[in-house]
Parts: sequence; structure tokens; C-alpha cells
Amino acid sequence: MRKKILIAKLGLDGHDRGARIVARAFRDAGYDVVYTGIRQSPEMVVNTALQEDVSVIGISILSGAHLVLIKKLLELMEEKNLKIPVVVGGIIPPQDIPKLKEMGVAEVFGSGTPTSKIVAFVNKILGDKYDT
Repeated sequence: MRKKILIAKLGLDGHDRGARIVARAFRDAGYDVVYTGIRQSPEMVVNTALQEDVSVIGISILSGAHLVLIKKLLELMEEKNLKIPVVVGGIIPPQDIPKLKEMGVAEVFGSGTPTSKIVAFVNKILGDKYDT
């Protein structure tokens, strides 16, 4: 069974170049990638994750609304009993990284993080559950 990841742009942020680059890196690493596109709500992301039966959610956010939107996303995931890792990337102030991790985010990747590091982290947290 191949690994499947959902890449989403949460909130009103309309810049998706980074998300598309990350999605391509996961595809090249052997993942099935579901890319939702821009301006997704937490509800839309959770519903897509459930419909597509993904193993990981990757959120790209540049708008500054990360604390509010990620909190809502994680609350909805809990309500729907969706227990999969969430990784976040984008423009995240350093002081907000511990807050996101306390909420339940598996890892936060800042702008400019090599895609190989992001893919390696996700491979590690998924372990041997999947073929690559």
C-alpha cells in the first residue's frame, strides 16, 4: 500500500508555490498526493482527509492565522476521530512553534526548509507501515 498525504493551503492565503513544491517532492518520493489548492477551511481539509483516507496532513500557511486555524483543524480532527499526524510549514514565528506542537502538530517547517528534510521526517513518523 502506498503512502498518501494531503497537502492543503489553510485560510485565505493565496500563495501556493511552496505547497506545490512540497507536494511534488512527496510525489517524487513515492507518495500518493492529494493537493487541495488554496483557500481551504479546516472543515474542508478534515473532510478531504477522511474521504481520501490519507496518512498525514501537511498544511502550508503564510497568512499569520496559523494558531487559530490549526487549533480549529485539530479540534475537528478530534471530533471526527481522525488520528493522523499533522505537519505545518510556512511563515511561522519561532515563538509560535512550541504552541503549535503543544496543540498536537507533529512538526513545523519554516520557509526554506529543504524538501528532503520534510519527506524524511514524514517517512520517519509513518515508520514501516507502508512501502516506498
